[in-house]
Amino acid sequence: MRSNIIGREKELTALESLYASKFSEFVAICGRRRVGKTFLVREFFEGKILFSVSGLAHSDTSQQLENFRVSLRRCGAEVSSSFKNWQDAFESLIVFLSKSRRKRKIVFLDELPWMDTPKSNFVTALEGFWNGWASARHDILLVVCGSATSWMMNKLIMNHGGLHNRLTRQLFLHPFTLSETKSFLHSRSINLSLYELAVCYMVFGGIPYYLNLLDSSLSLSQNIDALLFKDNGELHYEFNNLYAALFQNSQDYINVVLELGRRRDGMSRKELQSAVKTSSGGAFSKILENLEHCGFIKHYSTFATKRRTTIYQLVDFFTLFYLHFLKDSQVKGSNYWQSIQGTSSFYVWAGLTFELLVLHHIEQLKKKLGIQGILSEEYAFRVNNDGKTNAQIDLLIVRRDNTISVCEVKFSEGSYTISAEEELRIRNRIQAIRSACPPHKTVQLVMVTTFGLAGNGGRGIVNQDISLQDLL
Repeated sequence: MRSNIIGREKELTALESLYASKFSEFVAICGRRRVGKTFLVREFFEGKILFSVSGLAHSDTSQQLENFRVSLRRCGAEVSSSFKNWQDAFESLIVFLSKSRRKRKIVFLDELPWMDTPKSNFVTALEGFWNGWASARHDILLVVCGSATSWMMNKLIMNHGGLHNRLTRQLFLHPFTLSETKSFLHSRSINLSLYELAVCYMVFGGIPYYLNLLDSSLSLSQNIDALLFKDNGELHYEFNNLYAALFQNSQDYINVVLELGRRRDGMSRKELQSAVKTSSGGAFSKILENLEHCGFIKHYSTFATKRRTTIYQLVDFFTLFYLHFLKDSQVKGSNYWQSIQGTSSFYVWAGLTFELLVLHHIEQLKKKLGIQGILSEEYAFRVNNDGKTNAQIDLLIVRRDNTISVCEVKFSEGSYTISAEEELRIRNRIQAIRSACPPHKTVQLVMVTTFGLAGNGGRGIVNQDISLQDLL
């Protein structure tokens, strides 16, 4: 059941456990659009799903019910007349499942939020199916998926009605890691250099659907031009489609993302709320929660300040690429990406985005540092660098072994050299951290670069040298 699935070890183990369970199970699989939820379920349970249906986008209740009826017939159910409502539809599903002699009856409801059309009472009927019939048995495995995160969270996972605490498992599917991305591309005969693998990840962010669009006969730059910069490119209009598919009132979410895109170092909740001009505390909190559940943003606390402040930061690679190169831009031509390689515009984007690549691989970084078994917390640190400007240290790992790992992240096409000017700047930042933390703490500098450090310049201040290869 695992042969065609790259990575997903935790999810596969969970699905194996659910399949082997001696009780009925109700599992919700969530995740952003294109992350591979449907593929995971269909591949893992290939040939074992008794009933499967996928909701229809932009369709009314009658169309959803007819789709459900047709899907039942395709699976072998004896259904002739149309369904009057969702209660009728689920009753027919119960009759079909009851006749099956399979020991484990798997029901897969994909794109569940699309089935819940206005005033359709879909959720009530789903409650009746699970609470009134399936949960009392021992042979049902109900798997539901949905990209509309706001619906999945509000109507299912955080349901306060009949489905409250009824889910037996929740799985949040995340994008591929750098290592999984390499394996996925290799399975499609795309073998990138380590440098281009990093660039690929910084553009597409480990999203399987995007990676699957790459043409093995083209270079990475040619692929990026074809997919993103051509008017008919398959991902040219993906940004708006992405947020519309995930969230109701998607413009409210886009407004938050746009503001965070202007401040790559992050914003406090107060700053962000003021920027988007909203005073609705509850609704705004829900927007932030849903964006974070999808992996578009992350939050962290400021370090060593009198009053801890929560900072929100935009961390979705595809969104950041769109905002940097595609939003509000004129037609750049079909060879735009190939033409800007090696330019300042490219290096500004790459330098900032490589920091995010490292942040997305904290566990791999901690493993290389030999501290994966030590409890730690991650922070960013804003420091007055020269009396006039503020600078941010990319990442602080505050460890329970009385050590603070100060991580400086640098992107380059070859081995990285720390100049004398930069060495002085780093020394000043480290001193600022030492002044801000208790005297019993040890501060160590970790340089995280694309290909490691060059020569001996600046090495006197570096405790550990981590390269991109170490994050694989």
